[in-house]
Amino acid sequence: MPKHFATEKPVVDWILEHLGHDLRIALPLGLGKPVTLINALVERACADPSIRLQIFTALTLERPDPSSDMEKRFLDPALDRLFGDYPQIEYARLLREEKLPANIHVTEFFLQAGNWLNAAKMQQNYVSANYTHALDVLVAQKPNLVLQLLASEGDRLSLSCNTDITSDLLTLRKNGKADFAMIGQVHPDLPFMPGPAEIPAEDCAVLMPAESAKHGLFSVVKRPVGLQEHAIGLHVSRLIPDGGTLQIGIGEIGDAIAHALILRQRAAIAPIWQRCPFPRGEAFAETGGFERGLYCVTEMLVDGLLALFEQGIIRREVDGVAIHAGFFVDSHAFYRRLKALPDSDRARIAMVPVSFTNALYGGEEAKRAARRDARFINSAMMVTLLGAAVSDATEDGKIISGVGGQFNFVEQAFALDGASSIITLPATRQGKRGLSSNIRWSYGHVTVPRHMRDIVVTEYGIADLRGKSDAETIAALLEIADSRFQAELEEKAKSTGKLPDEYRLPDAARNNTPDALRAWLGHEDALPRFPFGTDFTEIEQYLLPALADLRQASASKPALAQLMLGGLQGSAAAREEEAMKRMKLDAPDGVQDRLSALALRGALRKAESG
Repeated sequence: MPKHFATEKPVVDWILEHLGHDLRIALPLGLGKPVTLINALVERACADPSIRLQIFTALTLERPDPSSDMEKRFLDPALDRLFGDYPQIEYARLLREEKLPANIHVTEFFLQAGNWLNAAKMQQNYVSANYTHALDVLVAQKPNLVLQLLASEGDRLSLSCNTDITSDLLTLRKNGKADFAMIGQVHPDLPFMPGPAEIPAEDCAVLMPAESAKHGLFSVVKRPVGLQEHAIGLHVSRLIPDGGTLQIGIGEIGDAIAHALILRQRAAIAPIWQRCPFPRGEAFAETGGFERGLYCVTEMLVDGLLALFEQGIIRREVDGVAIHAGFFVDSHAFYRRLKALPDSDRARIAMVPVSFTNALYGGEEAKRAARRDARFINSAMMVTLLGAAVSDATEDGKIISGVGGQFNFVEQAFALDGASSIITLPATRQGKRGLSSNIRWSYGHVTVPRHMRDIVVTEYGIADLRGKSDAETIAALLEIADSRFQAELEEKAKSTGKLPDEYRLPDAARNNTPDALRAWLGHEDALPRFPFGTDFTEIEQYLLPALADLRQASASKPALAQLMLGGLQGSAAAREEEAMKRMKLDAPDGVQDRLSALALRGALRKAESG
């Protein structure tokens, strides 16, 4: 039976006494890290260079650190409410400050998106691996210590949020193929997930009780779902057959897809579709309700999938289970909802290793039978006109996030009968250099190669690419590109000889513009900015679109001046004054604050006018 310690110091002492000073530590991805314990180990190693820590992990979660003045004004008063008292992870802080000592080495295979672009050590130590291969990379390093948060229910223990790799590690140890000590810390807020996630207490060498967890769980703050995302969700909803299998990811597009499927179940989607001004992909006509229900197999259990389960849309069972998932990290409300589910419902959500969710090998016959009509939906940053997807890195090699399981699911889509890989992305992005198309002629890095192209969806429609020629692929993607970039992309494709000179873009695809999108969905009450709730107050929700406009305008002096000019014109409504007060710019002091106040007022008025 495990040793029990209520504080970190005796646990660290036990580790050093029983495992020595050469520690090869496996830390779970995301939520399952016992932060105060790993911080205590890192602090001890900083003080004692004879201790060597090799940490292998992924998705180190951090509270945001606002950089601009406007971000500080918005986030600082709300940080504790949004993120709770989740502590900073010490090795991450040291890496950012370039102070990590030589006796501590951190390797990750998936990064919190965009957080480490300018951190040289993290970029250099990143390991590129499919999620299903991360276990092999870890085992090759011969870990001797696993640290993980656990959930408890009476005397029962559960891996809860992170069965993804830990489950297979424990199996390897049981079979004599790995040798490590596991130390668990029970967290009172973690939902107890029964079934495959349960472990016996003797799996742990040391166990820290629930009262030792002095901080809250990390909370993912929901971002507003805009018209681009809602349009993508509406298009994708036409691709999901009743009785099929579903996987979607985290973020605004995932929320939009789940919400669109709920609208479809409520027979509320037809009136919206009747007004669609874009090519609607009439070949994709899945518009009815879900009489048989969906089955879900996903590496990540996200809020949208839980909502579909609660609504009875995900209900097709495989061996008594409606959802198989590998890990979760979401909002505080998500954890509470999952924890509050009746035992019988929670038992229908099985947390399992990603070797089960992300791959067909191992029990392949049963997996093939279960995963019928599968739709694996993932997001990309860019797609090339020849159908390659860019999802994890820039063309100079800098990692934004990681491959994760995206390629795993694309691979499954090609291996399963009747399955599809659906790559979603907004047609454009606003960057420091202005507006650019996310559909590119080419790019210096790809995540999913062109020979595995399948279905691509933007706010302007659906491009079905599987089995199509290069010219047909280019034509299909041009039809869902933003019209401001279609001519340039078409000319490039023709100049290289990949598109016939006689090709002409169909008239129906020549109005792919934000104005047409707003005319379609801008006043649609059925498409809320936060389909599954938010921790932002009403006035913060009112501020968010304006702050997004202001952030984009900050890269262009003329655009910023235009916002300031707007702030001088007209009169302020009561809600605007409340927003200015929330940002402490209602009575600006000094030239810079006055300019900031004018720009914010202009952005608020622009957002208000639509």
